Amino acid sequence: MSKIQVNQLNVYYGDFHALKDISMTIADQQITALIGPSGCGKSTFLRCLNRMNDTIHGTRVTGQALLDGEDIYAPGVNVVDLRRRVGMVFQRPNPFPQSIFDNVAFGPRVLDLHTGKADLERIVEESLRGAALWDEVKGSLKQDALSLSLGQQQRLCIARAIAVHPEVILMDEPCSALDPIATLEVEELMQRLKQDYCIVIVTHNMQQAARVSDWTGFFWLGKLVEFGETETVFTRPGETLTEDYITGRAG
Repeated sequence: MSKIQVNQLNVYYGDFHALKDISMTIADQQITALIGPSGCGKSTFLRCLNRMNDTIHGTRVTGQALLDGEDIYAPGVNVVDLRRRVGMVFQRPNPFPQSIFDNVAFGPRVLDLHTGKADLERIVEESLRGAALWDEVKGSLKQDALSLSLGQQQRLCIARAIAVHPEVILMDEPCSALDPIATLEVEELMQRLKQDYCIVIVTHNMQQAARVSDWTGFFWLGKLVEFGETETVFTRPGETLTEDYITGRAG
């Protein structure tokens, strides 16, 4: 089932045409990977999906990005609510310099998504369980989040994202700063999370894209060269440029 429908999306940074006529259907309860060389537009596209590019001076967007059939760029859209529905996990773990508990509780407190102390504690526990971190930190919720390992910090950031009940989770190279063991833990977590969320991940690691994703989009110089089921894109690509990139002859 479609969660996000992108139609003829163009992004301009001043005079620079960063994304050119991107159209893509992103399925719910699936993982969509975006691959391509640095500077090809993957992260720009990802940030379009929760309007984070709005914060960059001189950005202009044309075309449509529909979330459940509603254009997120239409006049009057509540961007705060949009970013609650479409959460983001960044390249480097970015926990707040607060306790583990307060990191996860931050969103529910700000958005008033809890009914009291007991309900907030329930949300924090459920979110940490959802991020496969509860068993590791349940006895130290008052501990400084920055004392966790990088892999634990990234899972904490995922817990913080899901605490506000999003529908979509965007991940911008979430494993690039992690060691192989922590990377595997996050990849396994993504597989569990997709049962409840639509996940879109940007990755430079093509093996990771092949391992975790159901759908893959290949970007090149601001254009979407190819999009399809991951197995097909990696084993029977329809475009020569896609095959050249996957085999290392391009990019």
